Amino acid sequence: MGMLLGFERSVAVRFLREGRMQSLLIIVGVAAGVAVVAYISALINGLQNNTLEKTLGAQAHVTLSSRDDAVTPAAAREPGATALVQTQPRAQRPRSMPEWQALVPLLELLPEVAAVSPMVAGAGLAVRGEATLAIALVGVELDRYDRIVNLRSKVVAGTARLGPGDAIVGRDLAEDLGVGVGDRVALVTKGAGGDITESVRITALVDLGVRELNRRTVIVPLRLAQSLVGLPGGATNLDLSLVDVWSAPELAARLARRWPVKVESWQDANAQLVSALNAQSVSTSLIRAVVMVVVVLGIASVLVVSVVQKRREIGILRAMGATQGQVLRIFLLQGAIVGALGSALGVLLAVVLVWAFTTFVRGSDGLPLFNITLAPRLAFQVALVATVCGVLAAVAPARRAARLDPAQAIRL
Repeated sequence: MGMLLGFERSVAVRFLREGRMQSLLIIVGVAAGVAVVAYISALINGLQNNTLEKTLGAQAHVTLSSRDDAVTPAAAREPGATALVQTQPRAQRPRSMPEWQALVPLLELLPEVAAVSPMVAGAGLAVRGEATLAIALVGVELDRYDRIVNLRSKVVAGTARLGPGDAIVGRDLAEDLGVGVGDRVALVTKGAGGDITESVRITALVDLGVRELNRRTVIVPLRLAQSLVGLPGGATNLDLSLVDVWSAPELAARLARRWPVKVESWQDANAQLVSALNAQSVSTSLIRAVVMVVVVLGIASVLVVSVVQKRREIGILRAMGATQGQVLRIFLLQGAIVGALGSALGVLLAVVLVWAFTTFVRGSDGLPLFNITLAPRLAFQVALVATVCGVLAAVAPARRAARLDPAQAIRL
């Protein structure tokens, strides 16, 4: 194939060299377009991954819980009878999932599930001297819970440990209470027989990535939470971590059909975030499309001018025996060469832009805003699309050149 295209390639390269300024400008234009597409794609991917990491770093991918309490009608209404009924929703209270111990091993067998963690969630107060603050009480088995939210990596002081009477608290809550690692705090909850109070020792402070969580969260052993919330042996939630976070809605729907429990995926809990991510993806696709259209028009315009400038040479080539197919391939090769050279230069420029962003763009804490990388696969895809666009842009000028009448072209 290389030998068959030897003539066309040599003529295409010669034409590009003769109009080197035009060729250089369009190659730079293609490189700029490729760099913009590759850099924007890498930037949006990095931003979305960072947003997902922060959002899902403090919550499960799928959560199973008991269905909400519902009011049951007092009596069935007789056919044709009119009744005035005012139904007041029942106040929801912490409820244990039925037979949750049996569900855990069944869920762990599912191939989509990476980890399962039982949890007891409730509300209470943290009391330290004169300070009394509302808290979100979370009872967990530390090793299991760590596989859900990677809790140990979020420790900013102390060592994550949940023995009997231990607690892990959010960084901002500890600051509001004026406590640190090793101090004791009283936890107070409302029970059927009155207030339940338990003194716990703080073993670690954590930064969960969301300030509101840091100001309210107190993590205690599962058994202690069961006692404080009044659910001996119970669990209000089963948290799941998935191998693929985007499979959460499909798995949640399957689990809801299989068992009589309330199932919520992280997409259900973060509908606005999902909408924002989708909007970003659509915007990125539009930018890619517009830039590629500009690249195609730029290459096409240069090659159209080249056809006009090289009419005499094309006529001579045709008179010497060059076929229409060979003339067509000459200009298609020009488009491919311009697209390939521009793509290679554009990818290098995108790598420089990514390096500059990660090196010089910093947040208020002096650290990079978020990590972005130009994946080889993404770079190859963008370069391939740009090269194909170069060939497509050359189609119209190439057909025009191939249709030139040799005699008329030589006389011009």
